[in-house]
Amino acid sequence: MIEFVRNVRLWFAPREIREEGGTPDYRFSLANERTFLAWLRTALALIGGGFAVDQFLPDLRWAWRVGMALALLAAGVLCSLRAVNHWVRCERAMRRGEDLPVSRFPALLGIAVAVVAVAMVVVVLAGWAG
Repeated sequence: MIEFVRNVRLWFAPREIREEGGTPDYRFSLANERTFLAWLRTALALIGGGFAVDQFLPDLRWAWRVGMALALLAAGVLCSLRAVNHWVRCERAMRRGEDLPVSRFPALLGIAVAVVAVAMVVVVLAGWAG
């Protein structure tokens, strides 16, 4: 938990990351940044999908519509937070010469998106009107 709090603090003070270890090859730092941006694009897509479900499926039963929209919105929020935390963790690991951190988040995100997709299939097959 203390490490997580330190990482959150580093989200807003990236210059402090430079104090750790040595400077990695700039190509690795740029690759880390591109990965961060890819996670942010994924988060934006999930958030957009959540709003699309809520706005463009008015005939869908309220509980289904709101449930799926909130699931996608929550996944987008978690994805954006995970992106910045993973960027910090990877940058610190590269500077220290350590292995890059592993995460279960991609698997959890994939499962969450699959559950919402299955729910959408059920809703479409059962008919939208409740």
